[in-house]
Amino acid sequence: MATSSANTTKFLFGLCLLVIGFTSNAQAIFLHTGRITYEKRTNQHARFLDENDTNIWAEEQRKATSKILIENPVLTFNETYGLYTIGAENANNKYLWNSKTPETDNTIINWQNKTISKQKEVFEKTYLIQDSIHNMQWRITGETRTIAGFNCRKAVGKIMDSVYVVAFYTDDITAQVGPESFSGLPGAILGLAIPRLHTTWFATKVEAINPPETTFSAKQKGIKCTRKTCLTELQKSIKDWGKFGIQTIWNSQL
Repeated sequence: MATSSANTTKFLFGLCLLVIGFTSNAQAIFLHTGRITYEKRTNQHARFLDENDTNIWAEEQRKATSKILIENPVLTFNETYGLYTIGAENANNKYLWNSKTPETDNTIINWQNKTISKQKEVFEKTYLIQDSIHNMQWRITGETRTIAGFNCRKAVGKIMDSVYVVAFYTDDITAQVGPESFSGLPGAILGLAIPRLHTTWFATKVEAINPPETTFSAKQKGIKCTRKTCLTELQKSIKDWGKFGIQTIWNSQL
């Protein structure tokens, strides 16, 4: 009886080790290629209208348009590249003037060479911004949250010297990519918020796919420029547009 009891104890102990080992291995699986679908939410009334404005025209615009625009951009990536596109249009959106993201906008990011190539339409012009990735000084915090089933850590950075950006990234996805041209964290950005633009991006779906290399050879066109030269041109052309002009400039730098 003692021998039988000892054998049972050894068996159960071995089974526990097997389960622990399997769990550890499962947690150690990292995603190197795939596709992330985000839900992008923008409060367009806050961006383009004064919420306290009692102007009749402004009030009519609020009633005729969606307060929150919902879009579903897609980020496809492998170990070298990321391709960010606008995704399918949401038929429920009712847009204010010039608040719709052009369908042709897209960003190709080479996160190994730290470069971007972004096709972006601003009013009547299409720019092809070719530059280095944002040189952002991220501050990683201890705050975490779960996004699309992944444990993410919070990081804070800023663009244009004063516009704060809050990101949530997961190192379970090794590609250092994110929505628009944001990157530079130790993993993929699944959540992003820019309070001064009243806009957030949060991943709703992550798919483990292996996209062909041709995915990242999208044909781009536009006036070739760097981020800085594009900024200079926009500042000259819309410098007197007030709050709307400033936010348009910030959007061009994403």
